Amino acid sequence: MIATLRFPKRSYTGWGSIEKLINELQELKPEKILIVTDETLVKIGMVDRFLSPLNENYQVRVYTDVEPEPSLACAEKLVDFTRNGGFDLVIGLGGGSALDLAKLAAVIPKNDGNVTDYLNLTGKRQLKNQGVPKILLPTTSGTGSEVTDIAVVSLEGTKDVVTHDFLLADIAIVDPQLTVSVPKRITAATGIDALTHAVEAYLSINANEATDALAIKAVELIGSSLKQAVENGENQEARTAMSYGSYLAGLAFFNAGVAGVHALAYPLGSQFKLPHGESNAVLLPYVMDYISSSCSEKLTAVCDILGMKWSEQDYLEIFYKLVEDVGLPTTLKEYGIPEAALSSLTEDAIKQKRLLARSPKPLHKEDIYQIYQMAYNGL
Repeated sequence: MIATLRFPKRSYTGWGSIEKLINELQELKPEKILIVTDETLVKIGMVDRFLSPLNENYQVRVYTDVEPEPSLACAEKLVDFTRNGGFDLVIGLGGGSALDLAKLAAVIPKNDGNVTDYLNLTGKRQLKNQGVPKILLPTTSGTGSEVTDIAVVSLEGTKDVVTHDFLLADIAIVDPQLTVSVPKRITAATGIDALTHAVEAYLSINANEATDALAIKAVELIGSSLKQAVENGENQEARTAMSYGSYLAGLAFFNAGVAGVHALAYPLGSQFKLPHGESNAVLLPYVMDYISSSCSEKLTAVCDILGMKWSEQDYLEIFYKLVEDVGLPTTLKEYGIPEAALSSLTEDAIKQKRLLARSPKPLHKEDIYQIYQMAYNGL
């Protein structure tokens, strides 16, 4: 099997790595910088603490009109703003939503058309111009957006993506100290999101020895540190392990792909505004159980690394307990999603052919409905 591996042009990882930002800016020599972040990070002082030194040498504009699970309208608004702003570098600071929007802000304005023209499912255009440099700084350990070429937007009933090498970060700075202030529930949700990236990449039909190595190390790091990071956000060792785990999981899924969990999670985010990490978390046990007959050897290896022996429990119970232990809901019912919605969720999930194609077990319409039914009923 011939494998192609893609990475950001340069990454910095480890506690304090944000200090490398100034050096990179000195090399890139921008005049006008756009910082894409969210209002919460401004309010808690993170933007001032880490990015205020930029004001001494550069023209800086902070853009905070960022939505969780950003809509197409939100993305188009930012692109219009950027197109008229004359920026020559974009910095994304935040969770996956801010980072995805920063990618679009750096690339789309230097091309004809709007975001909608480049969507995977319906777009008719191809990106031709690379755009301006982008530096991505994640403040959660979960989404992996800093190392992928994907930007996700919410549409009516589903989600779609813009994906192209041009969206890859020029510089990714993965500093665990930026994650210390993340609340418990978001730490849990983004952590399970990162674990899902690693597990789905490991099980993907596009996996190879290199992505397997990344994914397995990510499972090890996340499995050994997630609960500690949730229980004590000041735990530097746990935050560092989660940061590295999320980074490696991002590299694994960028190169091998994610599959059924994400395909079924997208409609939950668009129809019911469930945060992406929680959408993945509530589905992870049921998808893993449903596809286990097609990947039992690898799933058993994952469970061994997580310290849970398959011989003692089934896969559903193992992943169910994992989600439950970090305080997240384990059924669709707990989120108030009506059973009547399972059909519309299925109709939207089946559209995610790009994701479903990587599943080790083919998932057809009736399979998807059955998984949603399992997730609705719970154990």
